Amino acid sequence: MPELIKLDVVDLAIAVGLMAIAISLSAWEKLGLELNLALATGRTILQLLVLGYVFDFIFALNNAWAVLAILAVMLTISAIVARNRISQKVPHVLPWVWGSILASTALTVLYTNCLIIQPERWYEPRYVIPLAGIVLGNAMNAAAIAGERLVSTINASPLEIETHLSLGATPQQAVSQYRKDAIKAGLIPTLNQMMIIGMVALPGITTGQLLGGVNPLDAVSYEILIMFMVALANLLTTLLVTKGLCRQFFNSAAQLVR
Repeated sequence: MPELIKLDVVDLAIAVGLMAIAISLSAWEKLGLELNLALATGRTILQLLVLGYVFDFIFALNNAWAVLAILAVMLTISAIVARNRISQKVPHVLPWVWGSILASTALTVLYTNCLIIQPERWYEPRYVIPLAGIVLGNAMNAAAIAGERLVSTINASPLEIETHLSLGATPQQAVSQYRKDAIKAGLIPTLNQMMIIGMVALPGITTGQLLGGVNPLDAVSYEILIMFMVALANLLTTLLVTKGLCRQFFNSAAQLVR
């Protein structure tokens, strides 16, 4: 296949014209989105350029500690974003979300790296960073959705929960259905994507590989692998996050804490 057509500074400047058109349309229709679109444009350019330089350095360095350091930063940012999307500030939720995303991502990536891809070095940046980044981003969203759903449901149902407790149910039994519903909610985007993948739109990783000149069958093979990684990681993350959140709503005497 022909090599990737590289984009230079002029090409990227012309690409900004797409956002200029969007801003103009917002102004024409008086939507009031001009500032948000402009800020989003600037942040996209800045953040991705910085990311490109950082990854270029990490890839050239090819050092295990450097790879682990960048993954730790990505993990921490993911955990903070997920925590911030949960409306009620539950005590000690950040460490639990951080640990949950770490456990699910580490297990999924190690399984994939050691048993499937099997690169020469386990920390090969070319594989570990992109795969971990995809898993982290999806686990972050799943944790946020499941966590917010669980917290909002428990806050809306104190009488029902206390009734279960008064009838002899344990705290885990009293919120069991709420936890299941939250886990299902966290997995809905993943399941929906798996149901229609390749039929409605090309996934981002496949599009990127095709643009890079990868054989279509190879690109699709990696997409299958990534979707299975995301599904497992999201399920593990929601299981762990909801389990930790449930504990925060009850004291040592098994009473609901409002």
